[in-house]
Amino acid sequence: MSHKNHEPRVIIRADKSKPFARRHPWIFAGAIQSVMNGDPVDGNLISLYDPSGTFLARGYWNSQSQIRVRALSWQADEVIDDGWWTARLQRAIQARAALHSDPARLTSAYRLVNAENDGLPGLIVDRYGDWLVIQAQTLGIDVRKAQIVASLVDLLGPRGIFERSDDDDMRHREGLTASVGVLYGEAPPELIEIYENGQRFLVDVRHGHKTGFYLDQRDTRSRLQQWLHAETQAGRSDLTVLNCFSYSGGFAVYGLAGGAARVVNLDSSADALALARQNMALNGCVVDDADFVEADVFRALRSYRDAGDQFDVVILDPPKFAQTQAQVDGACRGYKDINWLAFRLIRPGGLLLTNSCSGAIDTDLFQKVVFGALVDAHREAQIIARLGAGPDHPVALTFPEGAYLKGLLCRVW
Repeated sequence: MSHKNHEPRVIIRADKSKPFARRHPWIFAGAIQSVMNGDPVDGNLISLYDPSGTFLARGYWNSQSQIRVRALSWQADEVIDDGWWTARLQRAIQARAALHSDPARLTSAYRLVNAENDGLPGLIVDRYGDWLVIQAQTLGIDVRKAQIVASLVDLLGPRGIFERSDDDDMRHREGLTASVGVLYGEAPPELIEIYENGQRFLVDVRHGHKTGFYLDQRDTRSRLQQWLHAETQAGRSDLTVLNCFSYSGGFAVYGLAGGAARVVNLDSSADALALARQNMALNGCVVDDADFVEADVFRALRSYRDAGDQFDVVILDPPKFAQTQAQVDGACRGYKDINWLAFRLIRPGGLLLTNSCSGAIDTDLFQKVVFGALVDAHREAQIIARLGAGPDHPVALTFPEGAYLKGLLCRVW
C-alpha cells in the first residue's frame, strides 16, 4: 500500500460518497463524516473511505478551505511521490505535443497544465515562448512548488519560470496570500512576443490578466477571422466590429485579418488599450486613436445606443462576473444587461459573439440569460455556433466544472 497505517483517514458520509466513487476530485467539508488516525496536516496527503471501510481516493487536505480534499488518485496502491508528480506533468505536456513541436512557429503560447482537468488539481502552467508561467491555486500545490518547478525544468528546459499566483479571492479561500515572482532561470522581459495561429502578440506575463493573455480564446479568435472572411467574400467590405472588454486587442487583430474595415476596442484600462495599439501595429494594422476607447463598457454601450450607433459585429468577452455560487444572481443581471445593449447595437443580419468565463454559470443558464436579453431587446437571433476553450484547455469528463468558458455566436435580425 502507498499510504502508511498511521496516515489520517477521512470518512465520507454514505449519502455523499457517490460523486467521489465516480472520480469527482472535490470533497467539500459537508461531505466529511469523521477523521480517524489523528488530525491531517494542511497540504499533506490523506486517504478517503466510505463508512463501510471501502477505499475511495487519495488527495491533499486543507482544513482552511471549504474544499477539504482535492483527489489525486483513485488507486489504493498508487504511490504519490516526486515521480508521480513528474509523470503526471509529463502526461499533460505530451497531450499538447502537436502545439509544442510546431515547426512553423504558428503558435508558441498555450496551456500546458489545466488543473483538475489534467489530474493536477490547483495547478495551472502556461507556456509563453521560452518562459513558463505557473499559478498555484491551492495550498496542496503551493507546498509542492519546488518539486513541480524542478520537474518542469527537467521536462522542458525553459528559459525561466515565473509565478502568477495572485488571484486574491481564490488564494484567500485556501488560506494563502498572493505569490508573484521568478521561480527559476531568467526573469521574463516586460513584454514577451508570442505567435498564435500566425498572428503576433506582445504579452505582459508579470502584470497582465490571468497569466498574461487569454489563451483559452485562441480557437474562437481564429473562428472569428474565418467568419469575417466569409462575410467579406460574400460582398461585405465595410464591416465594423465593436470589441468590448478588448484587453490587449486579440479579437481586434483577428477581426482585421478577417477583412473587417474597422474594429473599435473598448476597455476601461488605458494600459490594456496601449498594449492593444502595439499588437495591432505589430501585425501591420492601421492604428487610429479613434478606435481605442477607454471607458466603462456598460456606460459606453448605453452611450452608443443613445447616439443611434450600430455595428455589424459586437464581441462581448467580459471578465469573470461570478467568483462563487452566491454571486450568480448578480452576475446574471450583468450578463443580461450587456447582451441586451449589444442586441440593440447590431445591424440586422449582424453577429453577436458573446462569452462567459464564470464557472459558476453553466452553459444552459448562460444561454437562458442571453435569450432573456434578446426578448427584452425585441430582436430575433439564431445560434450559429457554440464556443468554448481550445483543446489545450481540456475538460475532464468527471469534472464538468472545468467547462468554465462558454460562448455563443448569434446571427441577429
